[in-house]
Amino acid sequence: MPSEPLLSDLKVFATIVQAGTFIRTAAQLGVSPAFVTKRIGILEAQLGVKLFHRNTRRVVLSQDGETVYAAARRMTAEMTALGDALATNRNQPSGMLRVAASPCLGRARISPVLALFTQQFPLVDVWLELADREVDLIGEGFDIDIRVGEPPQQELIGHRIATGGRVLCASPAYLARRGVPATLAELAHHECLVARYREQGLGQWRLHGPSGAESVKVQGRFGSNQGEVILDWAVRGMGIALLSEWDMTTEIACNQLTCILPAYHEPADLWLMTGTRGAESAKISTTIAFLREHLSQGRYALESSY
Repeated sequence: MPSEPLLSDLKVFATIVQAGTFIRTAAQLGVSPAFVTKRIGILEAQLGVKLFHRNTRRVVLSQDGETVYAAARRMTAEMTALGDALATNRNQPSGMLRVAASPCLGRARISPVLALFTQQFPLVDVWLELADREVDLIGEGFDIDIRVGEPPQQELIGHRIATGGRVLCASPAYLARRGVPATLAELAHHECLVARYREQGLGQWRLHGPSGAESVKVQGRFGSNQGEVILDWAVRGMGIALLSEWDMTTEIACNQLTCILPAYHEPADLWLMTGTRGAESAKISTTIAFLREHLSQGRYALESSY
């Protein structure tokens, strides 16, 4: 009679579903692809089913795999909750912490703060996912999603960490070549670096100014879904960008970028989003408190004009 599946193998299986490939799963878990393949083979043999339809690019869940995935998520969530409960009793957070954040903010602020966090709480392991997209916090198994803008998902719990805004900016070289716009309407005659942030449509800037909220349609030859790309293009003099204050502190200080139309900004507060389970998790509540402290004061504080 086959042995019962190990919880660790179910965790490997669930990670494959979330990551999309065996190779990315191996990288996340810090093991070899061969190890991942072996554990899934053992799990399939124990269950007597094929969990995936495999091709050269991705793995797709079989019908049996979908059933196993639902059970695996439930079981791993219960074990995580148990670990959190025990950690609460010990007053020491532990276990895997999965955090999603945008690349600019993640590299400059979130990554170093999480490094400090693990020094203080050595029983916590951290996975930081950097992506300029809105992650499915529950479906993808994240504990915290750090996002700029209004939280759109009602089933999540939002924790406002900082008040901020996106402002218009361009390099001195671009402004010398094309002139400084005096009104929002003049942006239509400029090369604008269009971006699609997590909560924002492409080519539509919604700004607050002396007359309240205004929308302006912008266009340009260059666009990206990556804020870091837009920042780099702006510094290179390729156009006008709408960027978070927090993402271009160094560039403004070094005169690589200049703010224009300073009376206008796009509200862009920083939120930490968690699922309902996070309210009962010592690991997550401790992380939120730590991030709030270090992002509001000290070396990694998010200073804002708004």
